[in-house]
Amino acid sequence: MTSTRTSSPSPFPALVDALAAGPVVLDGGMSNQLESAGHDLGGELWSARLLAERPEAVAEAHLAYFEAGASVAITASYQATFEGFARRGIGRARAAELMALSVRLAREAADRARAAGAARPLWVAASAGPYGAMLADGSEYRGRYGLTVDELARFHRPRLEALAAAGPDVFALETVPDADEARALLRAVRGLGVPAWLSYTVAGGRTRAGQPLEEAFALAADAEEVFAVGVNCCAPEDADRAVAVAARVTGRPVVVYPNSGETWDAAARAWSGRSTFTPQRVTGWVDAGARLIGGCCRVGPETIRGVAEALAQA
Repeated sequence: MTSTRTSSPSPFPALVDALAAGPVVLDGGMSNQLESAGHDLGGELWSARLLAERPEAVAEAHLAYFEAGASVAITASYQATFEGFARRGIGRARAAELMALSVRLAREAADRARAAGAARPLWVAASAGPYGAMLADGSEYRGRYGLTVDELARFHRPRLEALAAAGPDVFALETVPDADEARALLRAVRGLGVPAWLSYTVAGGRTRAGQPLEEAFALAADAEEVFAVGVNCCAPEDADRAVAVAARVTGRPVVVYPNSGETWDAAARAWSGRSTFTPQRVTGWVDAGARLIGGCCRVGPETIRGVAEALAQA
């Protein structure tokens, strides 16, 4: 598969260049927005399931975040892999179509937002989640799959090619739990002509697999494809320290989009605790070097609206 782009790129300046002018607002959690709209995300494909079954719902979720003030939509391809689709009886050609559709839906939502009056630049980031997301067993929060870096690179490369062919503005290499998988992703993204951010999921001062953040972030310091490095799908408290470390180690703009801070109770299958993600928190992230700021699980449009307002006043 080639990396020739088939959809119209954004008419605005590149996101990479826009960061020089100041922070840019990312969207929030795709899954919780879809669930809030009443859609069932049960099954191994999670939100990628709706690419086949209810694509209009995905576009509406993107639009909700654009309307709230986000300037970047992260596609619903986090869980989209050839292997994962194959388990559901979806062949390779159709799987590639669905991955491309994820980019097109985000682009269409941006067009709708502009038609409704949004004058700011809007971009599309094609999501590539970790190998563990395909397994759908929670291992993206552990890493250490028992695969080599070469094996992981061979897993990631075909879907990155499929996503690149759809013409996103950037890649979101996100929720990476393990420095070894980061090495694989950095290898897999080479030569595709799409800039990328690399974002780990972390706990305390380490990756989920246990590597120090200094070592994990350092992998991207010399990767020319990577324009931003940071964290997502972690507690806001863990993001506080990680932003400063990423900026210091890499010298790159930092991306940060943590969860709400609530805790998932697997036995009760419910969230507990309170949100510790507040729009005011973003000021500290900006001061520490963050330039791409949004939210992940349990962070919805209203919180993103608050983030946009806080950044406008910063």
